[in-house]
Amino acid sequence: MGNLKDKISEVTDRAVENNLWRQRHCFNLIPSETTPSLIVKMCEISDPAGRYAEHRSMKGKEIYFYQGTDFIRDIEEETRTAIQQFFGCEEAELRPVSGQMANEVVFKAITKFLNRKSEGPMKRMRLVMNNDLTKGGHLSSQPMGALFNYVETDPETGKEAVVNFPIREDNPYRIDAAKMVELIRDRKPDLIVFGKSMFIYPEPVQEAYQAVQDLDPRPIIMYDMAHVLGLYGAFQQPLQDGADIVTGSTHKTFFGPQRGVVVSNFIKGHDLRKLWIDVKGRAFPGSTSNHHLGTLLGLLIATYEMNAFKDEYQPQVRKNARAFAKALNEAGLKVEGDPADGFTQTHQVIVRVREHGIGEDIARRLEDNNIVCNYQALPDDESFLESSGIRTGVQEMTRFGMKEDDFARLAGLMADVIIRNKDVKQEASKYRSDFPEMNYCLPPAESSSIAARILESVFPAGDYARMFADRLAEFTAG
Repeated sequence: MGNLKDKISEVTDRAVENNLWRQRHCFNLIPSETTPSLIVKMCEISDPAGRYAEHRSMKGKEIYFYQGTDFIRDIEEETRTAIQQFFGCEEAELRPVSGQMANEVVFKAITKFLNRKSEGPMKRMRLVMNNDLTKGGHLSSQPMGALFNYVETDPETGKEAVVNFPIREDNPYRIDAAKMVELIRDRKPDLIVFGKSMFIYPEPVQEAYQAVQDLDPRPIIMYDMAHVLGLYGAFQQPLQDGADIVTGSTHKTFFGPQRGVVVSNFIKGHDLRKLWIDVKGRAFPGSTSNHHLGTLLGLLIATYEMNAFKDEYQPQVRKNARAFAKALNEAGLKVEGDPADGFTQTHQVIVRVREHGIGEDIARRLEDNNIVCNYQALPDDESFLESSGIRTGVQEMTRFGMKEDDFARLAGLMADVIIRNKDVKQEASKYRSDFPEMNYCLPPAESSSIAARILESVFPAGDYARMFADRLAEFTAG
């Protein structure tokens, strides 16, 4: 027992140290991350975290294969309703446990759907159109990622049959819509995948939708919104613009725990309804058994928060990103994108830092000064090993209450580190303390009592549980 306690204490001491550093001393600017609210976190450790609720549609009825699942069955239905409200959509598949899994579920489903009338071995997709990885495309839509094994090999090149969107000569962060339309009509891909990880402008979904109308068979249009899911509506509405399917992860600009989601409007009678049936089948049993029920419960709370606060949160994120980009530019840094439209229309700000060092080294220097972002290969870089940029996102610190002027001050600290190689570690830590409270959720006075009730219900020993619950209430109440 003594040895076990020592091992646990050593790890938990490090965990506490990391918690304090990331939550109280750091400006967290990685675009693919967020801190969930207190209640979302508490839901994640609730009883469903250790349970199973496998289910599938059989003969028109949803069949569950475990007992004790009535609660989580209802939660999944309530989450689906809340997600549908957020997207204004008709269908939502919630069982993928990441955005990458959501994409893989769709790729599997499309492959199955395209083979529905074929006999013999399953054929792969003949051709897929996507964003080039080196031009900001996301790994999950690449052959080395979730697309692996679902696209044919081009006999002329010996490589996967993938064609990339053409980019504009005057702005490599935008797709050349006119050339894209020509390419779609000429190559007739089975699948068109929009979405990026280096993401500052909308994608030309409407143009693609118009281009595929006369093609038979019609290409399926998919939009991976992982990075901008929480900005749906304010930034872009792909389902309304003509996309067939939207996927994403729920923990970047969205408020949730780490999960994935697939949404569509493939209601009964739709010509792609059978594709939606394949999506459900590839979610379970195709890609999941258990689907992390603790985070499913957390996702419901996070979606309630998003539906309640999106009208305030979404425009503030975009205003903060533009203010941050403008301030970084004025501080002497080279911000990517077009200054005429504020450099960015999402939560992301991309900075070219090559004249001051390799992106990886710059990102490490910033981390050493309590400013956490990630290095990024830019469109003219040959590889990530010699990256010229850093990628930042304002979404998490926006939720902690930062506004435009606050990001302008942070831009000055970053310029001190990047251009002048100054040590701002203590100054950054002190400045971070100005933003202790999370916004766009229940305030501490209300959330602490709810969180304490959850915590007290988790532990079987009453006195033990009340001790923790009381301590939690004291802490969150300040």
